[in-house]
Amino acid sequence: MASLFHTDPTADPADALVDLAADLASPVPPGHWDSLRARLGDGSTGAPLAPHWAQFFRQLGPDGFDGLPAREALLRQQIHDDGVTYNVHADAEQPSRAWSVDLFPLIVNAASWGQIAAGAAQRAALLNTILADIYTGPQRTLREGLLPPALVQGNPGYLRALHGHSPPGDLWLHIAAFDLARGPDGNWRVVSQRVQAPSGLGYLLENRLLISRLFPEAFGSLRVQRLAASYRLVMDTLQRLAPGGPQARIVLLTPGPYSETYFEQVYLARYLGITLAEGNDLTVREDRLYLKTLRGLEPVHAVLRRLDDSFCDPLELRPDSMLGVPGLLQAVRAGNVLLANALGAGFLESPAVHGFMPRLCQTLLGEPLLLPSLPTWWCGEPGVCDAPLDDLRAWVIKPVHADSGFEAVVTASLDFGQLPAWRRRVQSEPAQVALQQYLPLPHVPVWSDGRMGARAAMLRVYALADGRGGWRVLPGGLVRTAPPGGNTVSMQRGGGSQDAWIITGEAVDDSTMLPAPMRPQDLVQHHRVVTSRAAENLFWIGRYTERAEHSTRLAQLALQALAGDDDLGPAVCAVLDQWCRRSGLVEFDTPELAEQPQGFERALIRGLVAGRHAGGIVQNLQALGHAAGQVRERLGAEHRQWIGAAAAVEILPPSSAAHHADWQPGQAMQGLDRISEILCAITGAQTDRMTRDDGWRLLSIGRHIERLILMADALSSAFATGAVRSDSGFNLLLRLFDSIITYRALYQKRLEVPPLLDLLVLDRENPRALGWVAQTLQARLAKLPGSAADREALLALAPDPDAWHLPELCVQDSAQRHAWLEQTLAQISASTWRLSEEISRRYFAHVGAVDRSLGGY
Repeated sequence: MASLFHTDPTADPADALVDLAADLASPVPPGHWDSLRARLGDGSTGAPLAPHWAQFFRQLGPDGFDGLPAREALLRQQIHDDGVTYNVHADAEQPSRAWSVDLFPLIVNAASWGQIAAGAAQRAALLNTILADIYTGPQRTLREGLLPPALVQGNPGYLRALHGHSPPGDLWLHIAAFDLARGPDGNWRVVSQRVQAPSGLGYLLENRLLISRLFPEAFGSLRVQRLAASYRLVMDTLQRLAPGGPQARIVLLTPGPYSETYFEQVYLARYLGITLAEGNDLTVREDRLYLKTLRGLEPVHAVLRRLDDSFCDPLELRPDSMLGVPGLLQAVRAGNVLLANALGAGFLESPAVHGFMPRLCQTLLGEPLLLPSLPTWWCGEPGVCDAPLDDLRAWVIKPVHADSGFEAVVTASLDFGQLPAWRRRVQSEPAQVALQQYLPLPHVPVWSDGRMGARAAMLRVYALADGRGGWRVLPGGLVRTAPPGGNTVSMQRGGGSQDAWIITGEAVDDSTMLPAPMRPQDLVQHHRVVTSRAAENLFWIGRYTERAEHSTRLAQLALQALAGDDDLGPAVCAVLDQWCRRSGLVEFDTPELAEQPQGFERALIRGLVAGRHAGGIVQNLQALGHAAGQVRERLGAEHRQWIGAAAAVEILPPSSAAHHADWQPGQAMQGLDRISEILCAITGAQTDRMTRDDGWRLLSIGRHIERLILMADALSSAFATGAVRSDSGFNLLLRLFDSIITYRALYQKRLEVPPLLDLLVLDRENPRALGWVAQTLQARLAKLPGSAADREALLALAPDPDAWHLPELCVQDSAQRHAWLEQTLAQISASTWRLSEEISRRYFAHVGAVDRSLGGY
């Protein structure tokens, strides 16, 4: 195939690639820094590349630019395989998007990085000093007017509840993030700073792994500094300062699966080797923080949080928060848990603070500010914003804090007719407004749609505390790029990302996050921590899967029976009616099947459509998808995909109520067949592709509890209505239990009660028999964590198949009722419900379990 990008065959191949890159590179608009050429953009092309970019393109190899589409395809495939996502909640149609990372990295040379690193480390030290002074020091910052009190005590991010509290090591910030942009003069400036719960460390790491593997020659040739030592520093600092010492338990506190950046939180927790925990995974008892696990309450000594301050404790901060831990602040004040970052730093994220940073640095640290902010003014000081208001299009209007009532506005993008309204707003509420000088963002090279382009970008860097008064800046960063043609960086509005390669002037650090080799004795007590929340969701994944399978099979049987395949007598109509109503397949105000078969059929079909009339199948599949979303980190990629497909599938397409009668049973059966196939795949993933740990055990227990209840109730109804005494009812029951082939193989066409009960109740080899289910359930319960007394209490509630005897089950009374059977089935159902409640109490809620130990501190 002919080359897509022609080069001079007589030239050095490597030099020819550099020349070609210069020719192919998109021009950068005037006024924007051109990162590829390391100069101010002027709209022209063909200028020579910066040396480090020239070296990058020299390493493309013999395929040159022709090989980039294949590398991009590998990149997209890897993102898909790894399940890397970013949640965009503003997009109702596609809230979870594949992570967007460009093929090209941003390359920063050693000299430029030296300035960034020194400035970011100084800023982090300064911010930590400000916090110490405000909360536990002499409040020199306020007394000397270094910061206006309105920007501190008037900001919701200032927490009076922590005044006088000093975190371990007097370290308020463990991680500080700074968003940087390179101005037209080539100098880096700080646009914003994040000090509550900075995001991006997980995506940063994922980007590095993805891109460095695609360009290994360039990565090695440019001597790009590695990242593992920085992540190790985070863990070492937490372990050294945590109350539990070197053996401290550390968790990563996440807002949960609906967080925009949930993937990276899961990824980061795995990489650091710590437990991912949501707020309801944790509990405070006697001023100590505990993790709720299947093995009891285990002490937590340090929390690396990804939750903003106000959500962390509903008792003392935001009372409507469902994400935090009640009592967390008290545990912090008692010195029993370390939070990273400490609470109370939110006011430093205000853009209004930037204008005061130079004087703060000179006064508190005794040195000039090395990394300046963009010129920023707080309009709350009289006269300060008068001049900027005269030329408002040169500024960005930013809220002082989240409660200011508006979002940042780039006035350069507004029409002139819109400016007066914003000018009046600034003048009417000056204390809520900061004006930051508009900066034409630098442009970085990207590979898009098979060609080179350029997009506006910002670089987020991270300063990490060493716990001894020093700071290290992670040698890399998260590059965020604007959407095509845009000049505003926003991941929520379609922006992308890049890896950041820092060329080191020193030796490349070969540190690793891999732990020391494990010895055999280390494995004796080794187990994977299963939080109670994860276990509860797995438990309900099992139950919802079983419910969905049962209701799908029942809907298929009912539609087949209504189509005339079975002879429906009064008893069979009665049992089908009961089964469908109890499974939620039809609404309770649906006419009885015996009276209006066609109306019942239409109601059954209507229940297969998502919406207000959705029946049991749709509801169970949606609940299954929700439960799986809560524990996506514990499910394999295929397992997640099948559950996602089940939750999203349309058994029948949505339609208006006027067209409900147009749906035909044949269409419904086709949709049910699709659901049945998907559920078979989900069951296969659960039974054959999950490690048999405590989490899987709870999933299996959930399935068997649900199967016992459903099958016992179905069998009881068949006998209570007398349906089992007819051929059609007898066969329906066998088909519902998925046992008709086995029955016919054993007993031919003899439709008799004793062999039926032997197969469906007592058989220990039929996975649909109550005896097999109860026996398997007992085996699962016997392996649950906890004391022997705990397990014995649960086993005492579980149905015991050894107590069931066929002669007694077959006995009929004078009314030809199998009273003993019906009593046994009622006991099975009732005891199984009690077992479910007791499992929830002991393993999920941890309430009333006074005999459970809390583990040593």
